[in-house]
Amino acid sequence: MRTPPRILIVDDNPTNLEVLRVRLGAQGYELVTAVDGEDALAKVREFEPDLVLLDVMMPKLDGISVVKQLKQDNQLRFIPVILVTAKADIRDVVAGLEAGGDDYLTKPVEQSALVARVKSLLRIKELHDKVQAQTAQLQEQTEQLSSWNRLLEKRVTDQLQEIERMSRLQRFLAPQVAKMIASSDAPEAQLSSHRRDITVVFCDLRGFTAFTESTEPEEVMGVLREYHESLGELIFRYEGTLERFLGDGIMIIFNDPIPCADHTERAVGLALDMRTAVEGLAKEWRRKGHALGFGIGIASGYATLGQIGFEHRREYTAIGSVTNLASRLCGEAQPGQIVISQRAFSSVEGSVEAVPIGDLTLKGFNRPMPAYDVVRWRGQAPHFPTSTLALSGGLPLGQQNDKHRSLVNLREAGPPTRGG
Repeated sequence: MRTPPRILIVDDNPTNLEVLRVRLGAQGYELVTAVDGEDALAKVREFEPDLVLLDVMMPKLDGISVVKQLKQDNQLRFIPVILVTAKADIRDVVAGLEAGGDDYLTKPVEQSALVARVKSLLRIKELHDKVQAQTAQLQEQTEQLSSWNRLLEKRVTDQLQEIERMSRLQRFLAPQVAKMIASSDAPEAQLSSHRRDITVVFCDLRGFTAFTESTEPEEVMGVLREYHESLGELIFRYEGTLERFLGDGIMIIFNDPIPCADHTERAVGLALDMRTAVEGLAKEWRRKGHALGFGIGIASGYATLGQIGFEHRREYTAIGSVTNLASRLCGEAQPGQIVISQRAFSSVEGSVEAVPIGDLTLKGFNRPMPAYDVVRWRGQAPHFPTSTLALSGGLPLGQQNDKHRSLVNLREAGPPTRGG
């Protein structure tokens, strides 16, 4: 409602119109006048008054007809109307109230009754306008809340999808690499089928079959748990891709899905550190009477990589002769031996000390394959930059649970522990 309230006075008699205008003007109201029913409807639509003081008997369109039209209009129906009628026209009063009039005055209009009824209906109009404003505000807030809920639902859905992607990726990728891929614009594209030059590390325990045949399953599971936890930390430290666990057999891929120029050196570094780690575990195993050794095979070459499986279970794998070669070389390795293919060795020949093994006849290969036994690094172990960490905001190598280390410390993290 306006301040001051706007009142429309409608009467075809100029004298009556002037009397009402003077009396209400003295109360400080803003006044608009109309001289007949048609003029009244036009003024209501033009000025949207807060109250209408309406004479019943008028030419062209009487007051009752005006009330009916006002109450049928959804934009105007809540404007209060006071009917002004002759004292003897009770039927007009009844008809007017039934048509939607809110109150009535009889002529001649008494000053105190006029002021009292106008103030009463203006209070009702003020309350109605306040309710309307609150309703509109509530509607706006409801729509805003609904919008927030939709946004929240979308964010939750997006986060759940990212968690699902992360869960899937962390089965075979280092946490920092998985995070980088999951947060990229097209994570699935990086895991689609493609061909790439890779280095494969295959390792397993010597004497494991005999061990499982003579040992209780619970103890076998305990040994595997120690073995997997120890090697798994190293695999992720070197940012290798864990292709599979096959009991005691583990296959790791380097240079995919995240490319790294030093992938063969990383594979050798991992193999040396894994050998050192398993030597420590083997001492405890021997104390318990378990005679277990550890062998590793390394090979480099091209393979086709990508996801395989079905909707509810997918794995990331490499297909090609390089994976078979790494597995066969691992099978030829004696306990504590790291057997590397000729192609892989040529990439690190200047960095490692190795002993030629000679040509090996391997199942699935139609010619002998030259191989070498990697002994140790030649001089100081190389530093492997953790460039993917800076890109992904991941955690430092070997310290995935340290959430408070800064990016500066990540970049300055030293090389993995030297093995062999």
